[in-house]
Amino acid sequence: MEKKRILYVSQEITPYLPESPISKLSKDLPTLMNEAGHEVRIFMPRFGCINERRHQLHEVIRLSGMNLIINDMDQPLIIKVASIPTSRIQVYFIDNEEYFKRKATLTDDKGELFADNDERSLFFCRGVLETVKKLGWKPDVIHAHGWMTSMLPVYLKKNYADDPIFEESKVVYSLYDNGFNGSLSSDMASKIKLNEGEHCVESISNPDFNSLNKMAMDHSDAITLGSDTVNSELTDYAEEKGLPMLGHLPEEEHQSSYLDFYKDLTVAETLA
Repeated sequence: MEKKRILYVSQEITPYLPESPISKLSKDLPTLMNEAGHEVRIFMPRFGCINERRHQLHEVIRLSGMNLIINDMDQPLIIKVASIPTSRIQVYFIDNEEYFKRKATLTDDKGELFADNDERSLFFCRGVLETVKKLGWKPDVIHAHGWMTSMLPVYLKKNYADDPIFEESKVVYSLYDNGFNGSLSSDMASKIKLNEGEHCVESISNPDFNSLNKMAMDHSDAITLGSDTVNSELTDYAEEKGLPMLGHLPEEEHQSSYLDFYKDLTVAETLA
């Protein structure tokens, strides 16, 4: 496989957050692809519970300073960076005082979803794309992990499809069993601000776990299973879509299987 540029976007990555199927795979895959000779970039939110001193995060001034409008409010975008100790791969952190200062990730101390998780997700996804544009780095493959990244494929296909940075990018979305009870804000669709209008995301009028993942699959080029157990409603939907799909794999098969999967995806685009 010729050298590719692979962008990984995840809601959690170890060692910055506790180990889970998402955080572990989100660290392991970039490491394996880097070892195989590919160029890798990684993005995650800078949740307030991440210890900046311990992990040596520092702000990247040349990338910070943009403002993103979320729910008609200007929100400053701050970019921080650190290196995974075991691989020395850089991780870019999307930060904002309003959305990520609190000392928690997605739920409060009672286990309830934060009321603004919809806006936090939108800010994170748009922040990643705008930062990659500012880097001038054209990814061949964009691999998103976790429901917080579910709007990334939507933005890519609806608002950034003609952008020279992303016009040839193939989007892979991973399904996990990290479900949640309830739903995000009922007016989330009106906050997304797609070029083609709100009707493009009318299926998330009730943005629960399944509908967010389905929306992501609707705008992705391929699907992978990151957990050994994934909601059957989601796997059935993925099969109905007829997209290339890679099942859950043992760790020893990750490098070879994902290398082949990415290769087939980008080769198919070239032939098309």
